[in-house]
Amino acid sequence: MISRIDLRGEALPEGSALRDLLPRAEFDVEAALETVRPICEDVRHHGAAAVIDYGEKFDGVRVPGLRVPAEAIARALDELDPPVRAALEESIRRARLVHREQRRTTHTTQVVPGGTVTEKWIPVERVGLYVPGGRAVYPSSVVMNVVPAQEAGVEGLAVASPPQKEFGGLPHPTILAACALLGVDEVYAAGGAQAVAMFAYGTADGADGEPGCAPVNLVTGPGNIYVAAAKRLLKGRIGIDAEAGPTEIAILADSTADPVHVAADLISQAEHDPMAASVLVTDSEELAAATEAELKTQVAASKHVDDRIAPALAGRQSAIVLVRDLADGLKVVDAYGAEHLEIQTRDAAAVADRVRNAGAIFVGPWAPVSLGDYCAGSNHVLPTGGCACHSSGLSVQSFLRGVHIVDYTRDALADVAHHVVTLAEAEDLPAHGAAVKARFGWKVPQK
Repeated sequence: MISRIDLRGEALPEGSALRDLLPRAEFDVEAALETVRPICEDVRHHGAAAVIDYGEKFDGVRVPGLRVPAEAIARALDELDPPVRAALEESIRRARLVHREQRRTTHTTQVVPGGTVTEKWIPVERVGLYVPGGRAVYPSSVVMNVVPAQEAGVEGLAVASPPQKEFGGLPHPTILAACALLGVDEVYAAGGAQAVAMFAYGTADGADGEPGCAPVNLVTGPGNIYVAAAKRLLKGRIGIDAEAGPTEIAILADSTADPVHVAADLISQAEHDPMAASVLVTDSEELAAATEAELKTQVAASKHVDDRIAPALAGRQSAIVLVRDLADGLKVVDAYGAEHLEIQTRDAAAVADRVRNAGAIFVGPWAPVSLGDYCAGSNHVLPTGGCACHSSGLSVQSFLRGVHIVDYTRDALADVAHHVVTLAEAEDLPAHGAAVKARFGWKVPQK
């Protein structure tokens, strides 16, 4: 059901040599580029008509228009199951608490008398937020994308989610209801690469008066390989958060971990997708064996076994990795750089403090990844594919730009002018120095 990798022999290799020993899903975004390139070009030249055509081709439903009517959004909220509404409201409340604390403040540094540099944080003007709608329904992704953007002060928010044949070409009603709870009224029934292209290039107003989608500055949110490829293709025209790959969980555990918890958490990620990665890293042979037994029992009682869980656990991306001790375990999880990392060990908080590379860290037996997916207050849009070694999850910072404002008086410039001229001439850029000299009658004050 799940393979083993035994690293208890010789000393662990370093860097890429260790990473090459670890399980990882194949996710060839570069190959997908050639598939999405003509789609994006078609949307660029034909706008909404192309997006609608691709929705019919890939999602099996032809929509009369891309913009979701306001009454459909309101109706989705009115008809939302009350317990689901209460859960979403609590998720939003907790996410706001966490993300509000991430707000940045303007700060001025006096470098010298009369010379200051101010760092001002300015929100991106308009953002396109992508919410997947394939194998599962993700209203939680609406929360995780919209809340940090709103807390950052973004004024223009548009959400895109694939049209659903079952719901007459509208996105799933739970997604629409989540938008309503968050006050987002600009929602489009568009999915895949064509949705990213719609955000990048915009669409014109329709002949029937339907407003088009104005281009955005930034696109965020997870999606399949074609969404990731479209993000890569259009990066530069738009900013992106990340090229999200298949979801991952790594669990660093010792003999104190409960195999029932460990197996349940591995399965919880495997049910996302057949390419999802579930990895246990442990120094306990007994825990490994007990977890394997628990996986057989729990998988048999699960939903989505044949199309998601079983192939995910059996795939090359999932494994139980045996290590000599927790020190080696930490080296392994740092090399792996998991999207989600659980620490289920003795003194879990101290062990978690030693981790360098992870999208999010879940400490101890009572902080499963599922909590972070919905109601911890943390963000679940996280780096995948080992990108946690250099990238962060979605946050308020993702929607802000730091701008330096330089303000110097004549005397403050005069005090440093000779250094500016010297460095300009050292770089063979004399016009840079001349721009300073011109302010002092071409004679630079000497210090």
